[in-house]
Amino acid sequence: MILSGGTGTRLWPLSREGYPKQFWPLVSDQTMLQETAGRARGTAFAPPLVVCNEAHRFLVAEQLREARIDGGRILLEPAGRNSAPAIAAAALLLHAEAPDAVLWLMAADAAIADLPALHAALDLAVVAARAGQIVTFGMKPTAPETGYGYIEAGADLPGAPGVQRVARFVEKPDAAKAADFVAGGRHLWNSGMFVATAATLVAELERHAPEVLRSVRQALAEATRDLDFVRLGAAAFTTAPAISIDYAVMEKTGHAAVVPADIGWSDLGSWAAMWEVSAKDAGGNVAQGPVELVDSGNCYVRSEGILTGIVGLRDTVVITTEDAVLVMPRDRAQDVKLLVEQLRRASRKEATEHRRIYRPWGHYEGLIQGDRFQVKKIGVRPGQKLSLQKHFHRAEHWVVVNGTAIVHRDGEEILLRENESVYLPLGCVHRLVNPGMIPLTLIEVQSGAYLGEDDIVRIEDTYGRA
Repeated sequence: MILSGGTGTRLWPLSREGYPKQFWPLVSDQTMLQETAGRARGTAFAPPLVVCNEAHRFLVAEQLREARIDGGRILLEPAGRNSAPAIAAAALLLHAEAPDAVLWLMAADAAIADLPALHAALDLAVVAARAGQIVTFGMKPTAPETGYGYIEAGADLPGAPGVQRVARFVEKPDAAKAADFVAGGRHLWNSGMFVATAATLVAELERHAPEVLRSVRQALAEATRDLDFVRLGAAAFTTAPAISIDYAVMEKTGHAAVVPADIGWSDLGSWAAMWEVSAKDAGGNVAQGPVELVDSGNCYVRSEGILTGIVGLRDTVVITTEDAVLVMPRDRAQDVKLLVEQLRRASRKEATEHRRIYRPWGHYEGLIQGDRFQVKKIGVRPGQKLSLQKHFHRAEHWVVVNGTAIVHRDGEEILLRENESVYLPLGCVHRLVNPGMIPLTLIEVQSGAYLGEDDIVRIEDTYGRA
């Protein structure tokens, strides 16, 4: 089971609510979601059950498809309620099919460098899980980190070599206490990964968080299924308390166990963490994208397209995207969330959205906006189509720059090739289709008194948005 509901705001401006960090390739050429799902290859585990919000459902499906991970299922949360309700939904769903099934729960946005070591730790955890334990993975600390919760390991668990009881969970400590934890050798970082049977999870939720289980059980009873998705009932699910699995169950249960592990784990929870896990040059710098550095050291510099040059900086983070630039000392990396909160208060769309907006059929990207007009670039994946729609306030002009398009306009079907165009007058009923085997790219010029995205009247939609 993969939890993919996070927004990843600490990696702003790359990660934003509309396209968070689990959908980005941060440490390899695969996205974090794809890497996470791929960790089960070579194990006895079934294809993943991914829990995500409705806005990301097609991103999840497409990224699993691209990674050639077949047979997975996607469970849709109508609202974010933290990890306990999400885990309860998956546990109940699987409990109905196979109560003794062992669930391996992971967040979609953590990095793990040593897969053989992970699989070895997983084998130990499965033995304890089948004996009725909820097993977490405790990472051996490499530094007195204050951004992680800690687990104090207790006595060895009988009948499960390499597994220990959890003595207690500890909240994120201050620097002095974190240093004591590392020096003492009994405390581990809490990775947020768990292994347990569906039956154990449901029983412990019933015992310690019955209100969570009650709401989620009703939401599952009211669930609908469309395409490859299981859509939880919204009315019931939103009544579930918003609480983490740690607070709801793990800090209360008498069945908590831990596998101490050294697997090269990082939650990639800040740009400082990204610097730590990335390959560095002789000056300690990490440079990704079109970046030039002069007389600089121990910096993390990433550009998503625009040439970014820095001179004479030390221990600095510089992130450049198409519509935002972030510059800060590396030791202030956790304070990005303060900036995002400030942007939200100012109602800046950059707080939550990228210039490129993803849709089930592909994406669009704003290029130019002026008085009564705007220009967008639209990309449609092979075989996909936009909704049949009309607008009350704008006309549109489409120019194909790559691929082939079929345009439906007021009952007429028009085939467009590269460098051909079509005009869509205000109020006409229209649809765009990519019938080809390669992506379709076109330039859209909108003109009218109002150009907002809510000026769309959907008449028919393949993706259930009508």
